[in-house]
Amino acid sequence: MFSVIFPGQGSQTIGMGKEFYDKYELVKNLFKQADDVLGIQLSKIILEGPKDQLDLTANTQPAIFLISYSIYTVATKELNIDLDKAKYFAGHSLGEYSALSSAGYLNFSDTIKLLRIRGTAMQNAVPEGEGGMIAILGSNLEIIERILEDYKNNLNVQIANDNSEGQIVLSGKKNDLIKLIKTLKLKKIKSVQLPVSAPFHCTLMNKATTIMKEQIEKTKFEDSNKKLISNVTANEISNKEELKKLLIDQIENRVRWRESIINMINKGVNHFIELGPGKVLSGLIKRINNNVKIDTINSDSDIKNLNI
Repeated sequence: MFSVIFPGQGSQTIGMGKEFYDKYELVKNLFKQADDVLGIQLSKIILEGPKDQLDLTANTQPAIFLISYSIYTVATKELNIDLDKAKYFAGHSLGEYSALSSAGYLNFSDTIKLLRIRGTAMQNAVPEGEGGMIAILGSNLEIIERILEDYKNNLNVQIANDNSEGQIVLSGKKNDLIKLIKTLKLKKIKSVQLPVSAPFHCTLMNKATTIMKEQIEKTKFEDSNKKLISNVTANEISNKEELKKLLIDQIENRVRWRESIINMINKGVNHFIELGPGKVLSGLIKRINNNVKIDTINSDSDIKNLNI
């Protein structure tokens, strides 16, 4: 029993998806559609760079979705791989949009439009240099939650991502994160500052929530019989109205990726197929449970060698 999963921000590289773009007319058409819908040369940024343009959150989010969706479309429409029989569709942060679009809840144009708006809103929610994110390595959720509880009156910091065993990401005001790093050092807990320009998945994103609430509520979602796993609850969902609410909640809430994977495994999933650039999610899953099968799909041959 397998689940299809889609990566989030940080997986982007210049030239990602080029093999599919060169080989399949269907993918060329998706790239052109993306450019037309957004009114920018997103395809040029993806295929040629420059890197600083691709790394802008407003570009990164629609770009990663475009690659993930292109791979899904090639696998299902060109190579007749029946990914629709997946038990669950899931994605990490923006990857949740790739999941719901591939699962038929939202059409391609509306998804890429929403992600462009989402990326811009998240980027602009906090003045540049005011917020940040740090990764905690080698500790566990209970310890970090206890530390944050102890310092909650002095520090504006939240858990942004519960990614895997031994990898937790925190978001907050930069000055508070610097203070917290000193506390963690005293407790011999390793932390690394992440090269991001905004503090995602925390209450500092409330301006982005306001913008996305308005956009999501006026976007038409379709009914689908495919089951998604929500970042916010780590549980399955197939109701489009609840899905819309959770997409809004997702902006300020932690991504419960570790719990999501554990819940899928507990429901019988023993095979994960990561569609999109990079291998980030595959690496996280190995740390959560090393006994499940994992396939990372980045190339034509990866699809052709897929056994489901």
